[in-house]
Amino acid sequence: MGASVKTTVSVASLSRRDTTISIVIIAGMFFIFGFLSWINAILIPYFKIACELTHFQSYLVAFAFYIAYFVMSVPSSYLLKAVGFKKGMMVGFFALSLGAFIFVPAAMTRTYEVFLLGLFTIGIGLAILQTAANPYITILGPKERAAQRISIMGICNKFAGIVAPLLFAAAVLRPTDQALFDSLASMTDDVRAATLDELIGRVIVPYSVVGAVLLLIGIGVRYSPLPEIDTGEEESSVADSNSGKTSIFQFPHLVLGAVAIFIHVGAQVISIDTVINYAGSMDISLIEAKVFPSYTLGMAIVGYVVGISVIPRWISQKNMLRVVTLMGAVLSLLIVFVHGDVTIFGHRTDISIWFVVLLGIPNSLTWAGIWPLAIDGLGRFTKVGASLMIMGLCGNAILPLIYGYFADQIGLREAYWILFPCYLYLIYYAMWGHKLRRW
Repeated sequence: MGASVKTTVSVASLSRRDTTISIVIIAGMFFIFGFLSWINAILIPYFKIACELTHFQSYLVAFAFYIAYFVMSVPSSYLLKAVGFKKGMMVGFFALSLGAFIFVPAAMTRTYEVFLLGLFTIGIGLAILQTAANPYITILGPKERAAQRISIMGICNKFAGIVAPLLFAAAVLRPTDQALFDSLASMTDDVRAATLDELIGRVIVPYSVVGAVLLLIGIGVRYSPLPEIDTGEEESSVADSNSGKTSIFQFPHLVLGAVAIFIHVGAQVISIDTVINYAGSMDISLIEAKVFPSYTLGMAIVGYVVGISVIPRWISQKNMLRVVTLMGAVLSLLIVFVHGDVTIFGHRTDISIWFVVLLGIPNSLTWAGIWPLAIDGLGRFTKVGASLMIMGLCGNAILPLIYGYFADQIGLREAYWILFPCYLYLIYYAMWGHKLRRW
């Protein structure tokens, strides 16, 4: 009977050892988030070939995956409030496991819509876990070092993103596949269908293993030493300052912050999930292009290391956000306007693709800058405010689709124009938007 009681502790009561253990466990979760999220970078071109899709259709991978954040963010907050962090995280991992297992019937029938259902289910699991993990790591330590802790989580997330496409490629792609892809158009309908069935069937074993592992991790988290944090402590500390508030929409800095998250994550996914197809437009094979998302994510790790090193010792979270949003705007213009062949890391490409790669640096520190500014001073609205911020992650679903539409209409390179207004808004939030306390 007593096991069903949810016991919470205050952050201040945690020992250094307990805090460290908690941070390590959450870091492991961020690695899993990254692995399942950034594998989309190679799933998009892989499904495009195997399911014979347009650019727009292929980016439905990102849409199905991330629209789950919009659907589940608020329900996730109520789930966590009802059952606590640990049981809620267990439910999240079970949803991830189910989504991975859905890939098996999808591959057996080569049905793109069923793959999208599996991705949506994985997205539901991640929405639950992100709703728990982001505010958890934000309050698990000094407030002024929140961006530093978030940067450490980001390194785990992006390192997983480097590994995921490479492991997926190793599991499902063969050195001779490029010749196979090139010959698909000349095959008869029956032969092409059989070839594509074999190609898509290669995901069955990897995703079966992933589903089983996620199931076990969910059980492990439920019985881990991760404490139930009492967020009421932070909420009551600012209760007086917003006692007249009745809705989260009365906090302009929060609402504008959620929009900033929407735009930031969408721009970030565009820079990672489109880079393989963009490399393909330069006559680079999928076998060679599979490493480009890893380059972008490698630049993100560079950004996180810089952030950990200089925030808050030499530059504040707020000023770093201003620097990186300006850098993103400049790089987005360079992608569109600067041309020329270069050879870097053995790849002969147009130089513009390396500006896409470099976006990893500003993108890495934008989330860490926005989140603390947006949830500052929410008090009893902190949980619902965090849910609104997580809802902003549906930008990952919407903006890549817009990019895919323009890629089909005006070209892959010109479609990157979508990034520039995104960074202009982020500059606005970093400079002025976060200061607004009334409409």
